Amino acid sequence: MTAADVSVYELIGGEPALVAVVDDFYERVLGDPQLAPFFAGAHMPKLKGRQVEFFAAALGGPDAYHGGGMRQVHAGRGIGQADFDMVAIHLAGALAAAGVPSPTIAQIAAVISPLANEIVSRGLS
Repeated sequence: MTAADVSVYELIGGEPALVAVVDDFYERVLGDPQLAPFFAGAHMPKLKGRQVEFFAAALGGPDAYHGGGMRQVHAGRGIGQADFDMVAIHLAGALAAAGVPSPTIAQIAAVISPLANEIVSRGLS
């Protein structure tokens, strides 16, 4: 296996690293007054588990994502582009805090950024 064959999932340390990143990510998001209201009443253990599963699948890990589609699970939540962008900033911060190198964070952002089309409510900027 060459370095080019290693998935981003493996590069960042697999599931244990993702669990740590997701925990830090949600601490940041829930501490953000702009974003915290989106998670009022959310069952956080389930949400964190789905998030780890989603990132693992999106980053080349061995497990499939079994949650709903991005458009379906975010529909009607009134998520604007500024909200999406702030989530991306918190994700990058959590990845950096976990020691993920900047080029790898950029790779992850490239995977996540296009999801704005499915997550951001139409007509909200």
